[in-house]
Amino acid sequence: MDTVFKFLFEFLGQFFGSLWSIITGLFGGVGNAFDFSAYVNIINAYTTELGGLAWVIAIIAIVLLVAVLALCVWLIVVAVKKFIRSHRRRKDTDSLVKEVQALNKEVMRLNLEKDKILSMKVSQIGLNPNEISELTGEEIESLKNGEEEDTGESRFYKLTEIDHLWADYVPPVYDNDITLPEFCERFRLFACSQLGLYYDIKLIRLFVAAFASTRLIILQGISGTGKTSLAYAFGKFVNNPSIVASVQPSWRDRTELFGYFNEFTKKFNETELLRAMYEASYNENIYAVILDEMNIARVEYYFAEMLSILEMPSRDEWVVDIIPNSWPSDPKHIVNGQLKIPPNMWYIGTANNDDSTFAITDKVYDRAMPINIDTKGVPFEAPLTDSVYISYKHFEYILNAAKVQFVVSEENLKKIALLDDYVIEHFRIAFGNRIVKQLRDFVPAYVGTGGTELDGLDYVLARKVFRKFESLNLSYIRDEIDGLCAYIDELFGEENMTESKDYLRMLKKLV
Repeated sequence: MDTVFKFLFEFLGQFFGSLWSIITGLFGGVGNAFDFSAYVNIINAYTTELGGLAWVIAIIAIVLLVAVLALCVWLIVVAVKKFIRSHRRRKDTDSLVKEVQALNKEVMRLNLEKDKILSMKVSQIGLNPNEISELTGEEIESLKNGEEEDTGESRFYKLTEIDHLWADYVPPVYDNDITLPEFCERFRLFACSQLGLYYDIKLIRLFVAAFASTRLIILQGISGTGKTSLAYAFGKFVNNPSIVASVQPSWRDRTELFGYFNEFTKKFNETELLRAMYEASYNENIYAVILDEMNIARVEYYFAEMLSILEMPSRDEWVVDIIPNSWPSDPKHIVNGQLKIPPNMWYIGTANNDDSTFAITDKVYDRAMPINIDTKGVPFEAPLTDSVYISYKHFEYILNAAKVQFVVSEENLKKIALLDDYVIEHFRIAFGNRIVKQLRDFVPAYVGTGGTELDGLDYVLARKVFRKFESLNLSYIRDEIDGLCAYIDELFGEENMTESKDYLRMLKKLV
């Protein structure tokens, strides 16, 4: 045991002894450098031997040494002062940073509290949120405390005017004998002969059949192919010009569509769309609203409420809140601050596919029927064709009659179900009940316009189902696309479903 202690003593002593030597040597060296008595003894020892020039050199050496020692002392003092000063500054900086952070948190809390107060008031009075940032302190205070009063004058100028103008309305004589194929053919000839617009009959059939499946139709494609013109021509053809709502990049909520109540003027800022919706409640004409450049802003922001309302199964539930309270002077068809969305109105959005626009989300696409227009019309000769007066009820009647007469065959529905299983297994994408319902509505209407069932199915699959493949990693599914095309050939025949197969091959080329 003594051997172990001896080993540890010598082994550890080697290190700690050396360390102690370094420390004692360092402090000893500093002490020796400032040992002034030693310098005096050296000078006294050589006093008798130095003389003349030697003393001059010795004095210079003494002065230089004193200067070096003074410089060392000065540097040490400066370093200590700087250390103390930087420590204080860092401490003061940390204190200021903490104080600023605390103040920022307090400002954020106060802003959130203010926004909550204003948001609650906005939801009550319908004030446009874009105007909140422009309010002064007095206006904000009046906004918080103000009470709405009925002055006896209508706060809806345009809608009240409609009440007066349409009070004695006499409906026209509608051409309610026109058939669906005749409607499509006459529309095409009218656009050519009256407006100089040329559209392929298949495009017209797709467009008209889309009215049977949804209230939102999206005309998409490259710029300059006649998307807006098609919707405009439709309004002219049914003798009720389309309402154009030019979407702006700043559109973010429903107030852009319906307007808002101005708390300070006590008037409701009515949009053209709201005016048209109100007017539509007075008659049976077909109304088409053009949401021009609809994806220049996010559709799911400003049109979200309409998407949800139009999905309601009962038209009695198609009601939108316009104002949170009711005044006796309000227009006739605004009941308890609500307006019923007219059943004779459809919404047609135009969308360009370029870098200046937002991508339309699946939420919107699933509820709409997209119509692709990627080519310019080829001019052709057409006889002079007049527009038609047709009521929305007859328009819906001929579309619904086609749904009954040309129900999708059970054989093709089974094939669609098999294709759905295949797509789920290989691509993890399902059709969804909403798309199947639209398929059952759209395809019979397309057949009723003069098309074929397989072409209608082909279009729905290409534009509603396989479009979802764009969100997948195409490099991983490239090899699977060939298998899907082969399976489509096996189900429907090689000569059919060309649009779906062409679209899938186009996706493959994008890899």
